[in-house]
Amino acid sequence: MIRVFVLKSSIVDITKQLAIIYRGADEIIPADGLEAKLKAAAKDRRPLRVKLGLDPSAPDIHLGHTVVLRKLRQFQDLGHTAVLIVGDFTGMIGDPTGRTAMRPQLTESEVKDNAATYVDQLMRILNPAQTEVVFNSFWLGKMTMADTLRLTGAYTVARMLERDDFCQRYQNNQPISLREFMYPLLQGYDSVAVKADIELGGTDQKFNLLVGRDMQREYGQEAQVVMTMPLLEGTDGLNKMSKSLGNYIGVTDAPEDMFGKSMSLPDELIVRYFRLVTDISDKEIAFIEAGLEDGGLHPGETKRRLARTIVALYYDGPTALAAEEAFNVKHKVGHAGSDDLAKLAEEITPDKALITAGLIRIIDLIESAGFASSKGEARRLVRQGAVRIDGVAVDAEDAEIALVNGMLLTVGKRRVGRVILS
Repeated sequence: MIRVFVLKSSIVDITKQLAIIYRGADEIIPADGLEAKLKAAAKDRRPLRVKLGLDPSAPDIHLGHTVVLRKLRQFQDLGHTAVLIVGDFTGMIGDPTGRTAMRPQLTESEVKDNAATYVDQLMRILNPAQTEVVFNSFWLGKMTMADTLRLTGAYTVARMLERDDFCQRYQNNQPISLREFMYPLLQGYDSVAVKADIELGGTDQKFNLLVGRDMQREYGQEAQVVMTMPLLEGTDGLNKMSKSLGNYIGVTDAPEDMFGKSMSLPDELIVRYFRLVTDISDKEIAFIEAGLEDGGLHPGETKRRLARTIVALYYDGPTALAAEEAFNVKHKVGHAGSDDLAKLAEEITPDKALITAGLIRIIDLIESAGFASSKGEARRLVRQGAVRIDGVAVDAEDAEIALVNGMLLTVGKRRVGRVILS
């Protein structure tokens, strides 16, 4: 077991927390549960324990995984504790979710090999200082037969057959092993072991997450709140992102590959990707969505911004620009200005006092960069259409910008700053 002790930071106002947490979420169960948990945590002056379980069935993490990982990071930025469970024990069973046949059982060696690379990749997204990393073999591997019987006694076969995949296989006379029935029970017990307040997962994990609520009640704990996030389509635009389907963008892909794969996305996924895998603000997303619909923004140029943003998230701004230039050379296309901007850019480090949950007002960013002598001048520059973030105009004076290390702030024709986050 690896345990990284949590730094308890100040808890942000509950209303603001809810606005941040709700963004992009598909469902919260019970509907009023999140607010109740936040209020209880504020009253007790403690961070919530937010659980995410990942089975190391493959060695690499892709953008599909990051949808829920980034939500977990938001909880961290709001002062809460991420409890990351690496399912080295449950991974040997295999999650039956969405399967039409029994999943081949991974060996202990395969699971350990995959898990070895997991933690390093996960920490490219999460804050290590606010993360507890645990392997569920630590408690599941110690269970006695009596423990297992108590676990299985908490659920009926009828309840298990309420799962769509189990139900369909049963109706089609396809075999379902008792080992597969154990998976949701064991991952549900994980919530008991770590005393989770909230559990995150994809929409396909809803049944498993609800089992966690039942298990906590069975073992005398307050039931966790369940929060599901959308599943991200892959580069084919049709299927859930998956390495086995080859439609994935890996977080450890080379910058040029990451940029090129992003550029292969169907146009109709541009806004969805901005919303689910970047820090771009809701106001900016609304501007992009409206621009794409009315023709004010070109899909190709907007997709370039998306690709640069994705690369900058996992590398930095200059690397993103270099990846774009490599793409241009490979595909023999031009994109005026990016190389010149990179050469002109001066480093700017925003004052941390101006940043809240990773967001900064555009006028504060302009003034702190020294590109305006006052907030009034900064507002005037925005109104004149002279301000751009990564090449996209900012037209709202009260816009809040999601800070990304390496992003470019352009004011007028010659003032260019590259954001450096310390």
